[in-house]
Amino acid sequence: MQEVPDHIGYYLAGFTDGEGSFNVSFRPRADYSVPWKVSLCFNISQKDRVILAQFKRYLGCGTIRGRPDGVWYYEVNNLNAIIETVIPFFRKYPFLSAKKKRDFAKFCQLAFLLRANAHLTKERIHRILEIRREMNEGGNRRYHDACILAAFRESSETIRQTLVVARDEIVRTAGQSADLTRNDKAPVEGSNSTNGPKVESLP
Repeated sequence: MQEVPDHIGYYLAGFTDGEGSFNVSFRPRADYSVPWKVSLCFNISQKDRVILAQFKRYLGCGTIRGRPDGVWYYEVNNLNAIIETVIPFFRKYPFLSAKKKRDFAKFCQLAFLLRANAHLTKERIHRILEIRREMNEGGNRRYHDACILAAFRESSETIRQTLVVARDEIVRTAGQSADLTRNDKAPVEGSNSTNGPKVESLP
């Protein structure tokens, strides 16, 4: 992040206070142990792309993208950029509104929680959901708490079933190996084994 003149820093903070948003999102993932990917995002939507370009210029991170209806989005969703750039910037240039201060404080909690716990357990997801409830006045959630936690139960059942199948396969393989061993030791017909048929001696 480049050096930001104070008048620019306070302007961007004030603009964010009114138009910006700090969010945490859950996306399904094909992983039996952790069925959700948890991501953080700082974003601002605006029809004036020039203002958003100032955020990208002075923060030195994030992307700008447009929608067909003419609305532009500036967003930062890389965790390292959030921790190393976005959070220090808004700590230096704080918000005035109580709501944005609260959301930003919760956003910081989530950022350091995710960095410290790369492997998310169900207990940690519980904690993230607790923090999320207090952000953005609840907001409209694509995935509600019950849905997120239910996926962990389904994931655990999938793991259990997979282990049962694997265990059965191991037992079956071991049984087949034992059968092959017994067959290898079976007497060959026509041999002189006491357990096999006797061969008459020629006169």
